[in-house]
Amino acid sequence: MLEVDRVTLGYGRTDVVQAVSLALPRGEIGCLLGPSGCGKTTLLRAIGGFEPLRAGRIALAGRTVASAEHHLPPRERGIGMVFQDHALFPHLNVQGNVAFGLGRLSAAERQRRVSEMLSLVGLEGLQKRWPHELSGGQQQRVALARALAPQPALLLLDEPFSNLDTSLRVAIAREIRAILRQAGATALMVTHDQHEAFAMADAVGVMVGGRLHQWDSAFDVYHRPATPEVARLIGEGVLLPAQAAGAGGPWQTVAGPVPADAPHFDADGTTQVLVRPEDLRIDAGSAVHGTVTERVFRGSHFLYTVQVDGTPVLVHGGMSQPHEIGATVGLMPRG
Repeated sequence: MLEVDRVTLGYGRTDVVQAVSLALPRGEIGCLLGPSGCGKTTLLRAIGGFEPLRAGRIALAGRTVASAEHHLPPRERGIGMVFQDHALFPHLNVQGNVAFGLGRLSAAERQRRVSEMLSLVGLEGLQKRWPHELSGGQQQRVALARALAPQPALLLLDEPFSNLDTSLRVAIAREIRAILRQAGATALMVTHDQHEAFAMADAVGVMVGGRLHQWDSAFDVYHRPATPEVARLIGEGVLLPAQAAGAGGPWQTVAGPVPADAPHFDADGTTQVLVRPEDLRIDAGSAVHGTVTERVFRGSHFLYTVQVDGTPVLVHGGMSQPHEIGATVGLMPRG
């Protein structure tokens, strides 16, 4: 449905998006994930038709909608958008907001479509409510219903959960994913929150410094990061200098042996291996010891930072025997 081919975008003399390529099949949900300023929102705006391309091509359902020489206006692209502030019209009730893009339909067809959309997002019976009478989650659903009502070829969501309480975001993301699935929609979302991305997306694109470092399933982005930048951004963990212990053997690190199939990266003649907190356990019988320098309560466990020969290592620890700051602990691979 969506093809982005070597797209470059910029302002003035600065390229803020550099040669990005990705493909999103019909009916799937993609997510652009990255820190503020990485270019993800600029790329989303270009797909929507709000930013010109310096180079490359954007196509929807095989039709070129943007290139360096060609720019189709937003209204002609068949794209729906959901904004981070919901952007509901305060002078229109729920029914009026959802019906806003259905002017070409007859009154009876508009009413039927509005009813379908409100049923889809679970807001039946709220047609006469005003935006200020709705909760943040309800406003988000109205915005989604309004965007889906004209049956767009592609739905774009720009940080759609940023105005919701942190405790609600992942739950709402799962609900929105179910709604999009039921509608058969193709959607691309932008977020800086990896938990939202993992809850929503079939494919996650990790952007750092204007470049797309990986476009893959959430599982592979987490377990098989393509670059050190992805490894540092996704999840928790550290990149440790490592040496191979023979052909097919484990990597040797300051935290002990790491399986040979662990994500690793070679640069300047050295190897770094990704070690996540769940890869290790605290064990007094280990030959590797370090000093606890930080302890963070995570509800079901503690996240410890342990200094081993001057190198910080992250490890999960149980609740039964918490370790104090300054304590010496042993580290072993979790097997």
